[in-house]
Amino acid sequence: MTAAPDEQPPASHLRLVSVPEQGGRGRKFRRVGEEGESHASIGSEEVRPAGGEVPIGPEEFRQALAAHAAGVVVVTARPGGEPVGLTATSFTSVSLAPPLVSFYVDQASTTWPALSKAEYFAVNVLASHQVELAARFARKGVDRFAAPTRWSPGLADVPLLEEVASHLVCRAHHTSEVGDHILVVGLVVATAGGDGRPLLYHQGRFGDFQPR
Repeated sequence: MTAAPDEQPPASHLRLVSVPEQGGRGRKFRRVGEEGESHASIGSEEVRPAGGEVPIGPEEFRQALAAHAAGVVVVTARPGGEPVGLTATSFTSVSLAPPLVSFYVDQASTTWPALSKAEYFAVNVLASHQVELAARFARKGVDRFAAPTRWSPGLADVPLLEEVASHLVCRAHHTSEVGDHILVVGLVVATAGGDGRPLLYHQGRFGDFQPR
């Protein structure tokens, strides 16, 4: 099964990612293009609020938001029988009753046109050891669902990635354009897992959670 290929992102969207070396001896850095979404980006068009303030620039905005540690998810769906997916760090809960969750997608995403057609999608909350999986679903020009990615069809035929911390299967509930991103809200209809330690993203690097 194949996923639609994406183009290589421009250099301005590349980030350094810290990845453990084999055997656990130290860490190395490499650049990864984030295809799906990003908290830390705003449009190039200048926006002036009613009060007359001028918004900060994109680089200052990225640096400020880099201090915020975020969980890492891969959103997957299977519109028309073809699996699609992307990495996101903007996932959050919205409402307890009804159970709603959300994430944001860059309007320039080449995955969104296919993902937007899906009636159901899965939020795969990545576990701390799944750095390579997060990088793979953020990379363009590759078949994200080919080996070594391991997955199986779940409820409503959505792709469920293996070994993740948890799954949330959602029915598409609402979308809205917000700035240069698209807000996607889903109604949670099924969950699984919840025991694994999550993967985190902070200061442009992947890491894990150490409880105290």
